[in-house]
Amino acid sequence: MSEQEPQREGWLAEDLVARNLLSRFDLEDIVIVPILAVVTALILGGLVMLATGVTPHAIGQAYLALVTGSVGSLGAISETLTAAAPVTLAALGVALGFRTGLFNIGAEGQILLGGMAAVVVGFSLPGLPWFIHLPLALIAGALVGAAWAAVAGWLKAATGAHEVITTIMLNLIASELTGFLLRNPPIQKPGRPDPISKSVLESAVLPKLLAWYDPNLRLNLGIVLAVAAVGFVAWLLFRTTLGFEFRATGLNPSASRYAGMRSGLIVVVVMAIAGALAGLAGAIQVLGVLGRASPGFSGGVGFDAIAVALLGRSHPVGVLVAGILFGALDAGGRQMQVMAGVRIDLIAIVQALIIVFVAAPLLMRAVFPWAFSRRKAVGRAG
Repeated sequence: MSEQEPQREGWLAEDLVARNLLSRFDLEDIVIVPILAVVTALILGGLVMLATGVTPHAIGQAYLALVTGSVGSLGAISETLTAAAPVTLAALGVALGFRTGLFNIGAEGQILLGGMAAVVVGFSLPGLPWFIHLPLALIAGALVGAAWAAVAGWLKAATGAHEVITTIMLNLIASELTGFLLRNPPIQKPGRPDPISKSVLESAVLPKLLAWYDPNLRLNLGIVLAVAAVGFVAWLLFRTTLGFEFRATGLNPSASRYAGMRSGLIVVVVMAIAGALAGLAGAIQVLGVLGRASPGFSGGVGFDAIAVALLGRSHPVGVLVAGILFGALDAGGRQMQVMAGVRIDLIAIVQALIIVFVAAPLLMRAVFPWAFSRRKAVGRAG
């Protein structure tokens, strides 16, 4: 392999990030393009179903189930928001990295270790009141996620190691470390031969928001934390000097260094914040939904977060909208499989098509020119 090949891979990653950045809230880029991408993906997804032998009637039933399972009832909305909370938090961390020119794909490992830390604190401190125990478990998840991500940041700042490679390796290490910890006391549940942790104490469980209406509805405080994190990241990026340094480093690292910004420190700080958000995602997954940890408890949320960050164009508000969309696809996809008998794999196809179309906004503008203002289209053409 030549010395230019790693550089070329880095340039490709940076180009992908740059194409999906927005410096301000733009209704057309954040809302209209994703909506058109979703509609186009659903149409092509229907064609894929036809090609695989699914009847038009079954396709109609499948899409009806998709809507019903995601927003068709209070229970469906609860499932959508429950699935949206962790992926939104993790995607905020990925988007923050994009803003700083970092292609952080280590959210999966950060979620796993953050969730493990939250579980350990969640079952290890009996007798504490919930208003102390629960925050401690959440903070533990965020801190461990931050520390794990900061390793990749330090390696990049100190040695120039590309964060794509280091975060991939850290994901693998985190996965194996999680499996090892779950098979050993004092984390493994007594009497169980399989790798599963002790259950979180009631004082460390995230309260359900709709328990007063139906105790079976799983929506919990995690969605509130996710929305609060969106506001925090938006404030940090666009209202603080530190956020300006993040964005300046992402747009032009050489110019930011020339201006006196400590780019190495910024890389470590950004990765730590991103890891804290991912670790918090893992914490709410185990404290609010699962109640314990097992191998792969993240469910691939860390990898979905990359797609959500790209779909949201790395803007906090866009990430929230994209996170809710992915939550709807997840919740509706389960209903789609049960009611229409369509394989859940088709949801993955639809998700992939959405990302393809969102990553090509010029294609959406060319196919649907009537949906965009003439002024903006002319401006971009010039």
